[in-house]
Amino acid sequence: MAADSKIKLLRLAHVYYKHKNIEDAQKFLLDFGFLETKRIGDKIYYRGYGTEPFVYVAEKGDQDEFGGAGLVVESLSDLELATKLIPSASEIYELDAPGGGKCVTIKDPVDGWPMHLVYGQTPVEWAKEYGYLNFNFPAKKTRTPGEFQRFEKGPATVHKIGHFGMCVTNFEKAYKFYTSTFNFKASDLQHDGNGKYITAFMHIDLGETYTDHHTFFIFEGPKSHVHHSSYEVHDFDTEVLGHDWLRHKGYKNCWGVGRHVMGSQIFDYWYDTSGFILEHYVDGDQVNKHSETKISQASLDGLYVWGPDLPDGFLE
Repeated sequence: MAADSKIKLLRLAHVYYKHKNIEDAQKFLLDFGFLETKRIGDKIYYRGYGTEPFVYVAEKGDQDEFGGAGLVVESLSDLELATKLIPSASEIYELDAPGGGKCVTIKDPVDGWPMHLVYGQTPVEWAKEYGYLNFNFPAKKTRTPGEFQRFEKGPATVHKIGHFGMCVTNFEKAYKFYTSTFNFKASDLQHDGNGKYITAFMHIDLGETYTDHHTFFIFEGPKSHVHHSSYEVHDFDTEVLGHDWLRHKGYKNCWGVGRHVMGSQIFDYWYDTSGFILEHYVDGDQVNKHSETKISQASLDGLYVWGPDLPDGFLE
């Protein structure tokens, strides 16, 4: 499909989750670093401190369930194109949520999970400002002499949502759909050693503009499910302060703190109270249209360069 006939995405905006125990979920989400912004019916909307009106929606449900991701499109014509191009697409409807806007919901053609295409949301003001630390290195002292580093304990306040990932039951079909229908491009493709591709880390191709190494990833498995959603925090100290905060609150760490290879992020994965995995990250790679797709065989060495041992079941 020609580039000008694709639906043009700009960024990942938010995700939806349903929780049987919404009270425990609320406590975790605040301790994880989200900021509650509004309640509409059974939905609770959370933002980061950036300009997105919300990044996470929690809803009371009969079962714990992932409700899909919202991605911002460039124009209203992209929503109109989606209704014509994708058989599962809804009509364009008004988004009853902070920031308003219009939306089209589509269904993944392989496994049926929802993706919400959004246009026209009103951004919000930054909720928090951070300074940038100077560091003293062995041969270069960048801090002003007599200046001290002091920190406060607390949650690692989320800046934005960075990416999410899905296990799919037919990698080839899913990958073809997302890269031909949208301006997704693989930053990294991994195969099983026998020539079969099984994992793709995809960025949103914005031409010359640099964007995150991956906004969306898929990998093949026997049962479709969300793997994790990931949220950027300000810096390494913020991330580790958040790690300690969650640890002292008694939540279950999944994996981290460590440093990825693909994407380079310093990662910290946690289980929420419903068993979903959420990640804090800092210092991810940036790519643009000149960045080549890297192809490799899937292996543990490709996942991280330092950190705790990979936990059992993480790749399921």
